[in-house]
Amino acid sequence: MCRHLAVVGPEAPLGESVLAPAHSLFRQSWAPRRQLHGTVNADGFGIGWYAAGDPVPARYRRAGPIWADGSFLDLARVVRTGALLASVRDATVADPDGEAGAAPFTAGPWLFSHNGALTGWPETAAPLAALLPPVALLRLAARCDSAFVWALVEHRLREGEAMGPALAGTVRALADAAPGSRLNLLLTDGTAIAATAWGDTLWYLSGPDGRTAVASEPYDDDPRWVEVPDRTLLTATPTDITLRTLKEPCL
Repeated sequence: MCRHLAVVGPEAPLGESVLAPAHSLFRQSWAPRRQLHGTVNADGFGIGWYAAGDPVPARYRRAGPIWADGSFLDLARVVRTGALLASVRDATVADPDGEAGAAPFTAGPWLFSHNGALTGWPETAAPLAALLPPVALLRLAARCDSAFVWALVEHRLREGEAMGPALAGTVRALADAAPGSRLNLLLTDGTAIAATAWGDTLWYLSGPDGRTAVASEPYDDDPRWVEVPDRTLLTATPTDITLRTLKEPCL
């Protein structure tokens, strides 16, 4: 499916989290260690980050594999940030959307990624699509399931829900409409992270340097990495982690 990563904490080069570690997201694009579905994440990649004093993130995405993009290696070496979200993609099905289908998706201050797949896509999503305002559907960045999941999350955020409840409510609605879906979601606003473990692996690392990383799998062998139980909502700041159980929907 995909591998993704979010980091909040002291400012550092993008590459310190995405490229430099022994089992970084860069390496996970061809050699993930804990991926449960798929083996190679070469259908696009993206990274979003925040500049000091600007709440709207910048974003760099491409349709090809991360290892084939020499420009990104230069960018990641020199651009510094205190918060980022990055993803490497293994598309659920072949699509014509190119980089538009690669996470992170964005609106306002948020960056979002989906690691997983909706069962029965797109038919199972129709009842939920009917609940969205037409403009939300017209704003879809791509025709893939992940872009639709983002539309559901974004709608909740625009309605005033906090990041954690927005993810939790979306996961429950999707699991009800499309049982068996894999719904590992990752969201940041540049100051905090929210994520769900639902059908695939999720880990977090909270270090003494005030940096918190949340990822599909550990990017190094630091023993402080903690695996998040399945069916769990995680919320995190640079100094605090909270885990809450996500209940199965009543079918």
